[in-house]
Amino acid sequence: MDPKHLIDTFGTIGLIAILFAETGLLIGFFLPGDSLLVFAGLACATPSAATVHLNLALVLIGGCAAAIAGAQAGYLIGERAGPALFRRPDSRLFKREYVDKAHGYFERYGAKTIVIARFIPIVRTFANPVAGVSRMSGRSFAVFNAAGGLLWVISVTMLGYVLGKTIPSADKHLFLIEGIIVVLSLVPVAVEVVRSRKRAQAAEPAERVDV
Repeated sequence: MDPKHLIDTFGTIGLIAILFAETGLLIGFFLPGDSLLVFAGLACATPSAATVHLNLALVLIGGCAAAIAGAQAGYLIGERAGPALFRRPDSRLFKREYVDKAHGYFERYGAKTIVIARFIPIVRTFANPVAGVSRMSGRSFAVFNAAGGLLWVISVTMLGYVLGKTIPSADKHLFLIEGIIVVLSLVPVAVEVVRSRKRAQAAEPAERVDV
């Protein structure tokens, strides 16, 4: 889906609705949240990039509210759906592997998944209902949800804004920019994997001594 076409057609209201759907509704996993935020930032910095006028403050406030509210809705869906979510068969729009992937992140990183998942397409859609299924504390989820939503929307939107102010025709390279965002978002995950392996290796000698 072309973010420029979406912004030109639906404007800020469309941006807010798409962010809510992508983070809150299971069928919204295919929506282009990252590239949409980047382009919105570009359009705020370079008005000629879009046919509609976007206000940076409105984009940031509305985007953060939509991302946080959407994730909260996803959590409630998971909490109400319960284990049925994991038993649901594959369909054209729903794949069990998406839920399993999100669940795997939870088992490995715990509550931090709510923040990390914001920067990983598909995972950010399914991590929230999985948190509800796992009966994660509602208060803890709300805190990590707010932190992740603010960090994701502000950082990605401002990346687009800065690029729009500094690089001519940055709107022509959205695919490359989105790829960079995904790679950077995986850095914390890679660091955590390395740390987990080191902890496991350090625990092995102690277990052998106990035996």
